[in-house]
Amino acid sequence: EIRGHRRTYVGAMPGKIIQAMKKAGTINPVILLDEIDKMSMDFRGDPSAALLEVLDPEQNVAFQDHYIEVDYDLSNVLFITTANVKYEIPIPLLDRMEIIELSSYLEPEKLEIAKRHIIPKIKEEYGIKDLNIEVTDDAILKIIREYTRESGVRNLERELSSLFRKTIKEIILDFEKKYKLNSETDFKTALRENPKFKRYIKRKKFIIDEKKVEEYLKVPKFKFKKEDLEPKVGVAVGLAWTSVGGDTMPIEVSIMPGQEKLTLTGQLGEVMKESAKAALSFIRSNFKELKVPKNFFHRKEIHIHIPEGAIPKDGPSAGITIAMALISAASGYPVRGDVAMTGEITLRGNILPIGGLNEKLLAAKRSGITTVIIPKDNEPDLVEVNEFVKKGLNIVPVKHITEALPIALVGWDKTQQYSENQKKNDNGKTKRKS
Repeated sequence: EIRGHRRTYVGAMPGKIIQAMKKAGTINPVILLDEIDKMSMDFRGDPSAALLEVLDPEQNVAFQDHYIEVDYDLSNVLFITTANVKYEIPIPLLDRMEIIELSSYLEPEKLEIAKRHIIPKIKEEYGIKDLNIEVTDDAILKIIREYTRESGVRNLERELSSLFRKTIKEIILDFEKKYKLNSETDFKTALRENPKFKRYIKRKKFIIDEKKVEEYLKVPKFKFKKEDLEPKVGVAVGLAWTSVGGDTMPIEVSIMPGQEKLTLTGQLGEVMKESAKAALSFIRSNFKELKVPKNFFHRKEIHIHIPEGAIPKDGPSAGITIAMALISAASGYPVRGDVAMTGEITLRGNILPIGGLNEKLLAAKRSGITTVIIPKDNEPDLVEVNEFVKKGLNIVPVKHITEALPIALVGWDKTQQYSENQKKNDNGKTKRKS
């Protein structure tokens, strides 16, 4: 499809690239390759190898299509590719691209897009732009929060379309007998064939509120939840980032009598499992400074669980959250429910940078979190975070987990901190004596 077919084949034709050039009629068009991360290799060939010839500036000056069998210069073409997940793009292709990362739409942005663009478009399509049908802001927000979970607005448009269709159906059924309407016809035809009905309906106002959303769209597909902000022992709130945006991720730890072992549940990936083991090793090797009983692991089973077990989870950024939940469960200090955190942890307790900061902060704000602990190395990234997201959040950058303990743990004594000498040893800054 990319390089074309040789002329010896029946029905042979040029590849998609040459066809696009022919359609554009110019040597410097813009060609969009949508969702390039969804490519897959099978017995028919590897499309990424063919695309390499198209996107590589060293090779595309002499791109050869099997059908025309003549070198074609693609160096003047501007190729734009899109992807949902960067790490699923083949590395050779990724190496030849300039990456521009776009964050997901914020709630206020989705609300305005719906009011200014989606709803007028739907009204135009269904022939009801002259009717006084109003969708309240609360109704749109309910759809955004409870009926869609996406970084864009595609499903929002789909749900709003369904909402308007059912509203129109109800209007026709309500006035079917009075104006002798045919429920089998579409609304445009009903307005055209019955001028009296059209005059009446234009004067009437219809309001779609939250109750109407529940009535028409039925049971919400997603639960819009505010985090339980009460302090709890052994429960810390982490932050996750997916292709559809950010989300909060509570982490639960229980320590119980039994065989000495670490149990991990919740469909955790290998990287997250290793992160949990690193957090436990740090706590065991620094139990005294962390106010944890020396024998907290002796003849005890430690169970770490991350809820919503049907959803796979992976990545190192939950390290600080797992460590905080472990310290809380072992020491008895409750973790504040209004504090969320993210960051990879090392065996020395240092907190390493993470990705998806904007989406994670947005998820924290949406869930009622007031304080977010982030890695110190991510502090420069705050410049790129939308001011709407940062407003009302107390964002605390930390280099070491002990800097987060007095912020996250209720009753933790700030005067009994991890010693500065120990911190220096952990950071590898101590001088060796001769």
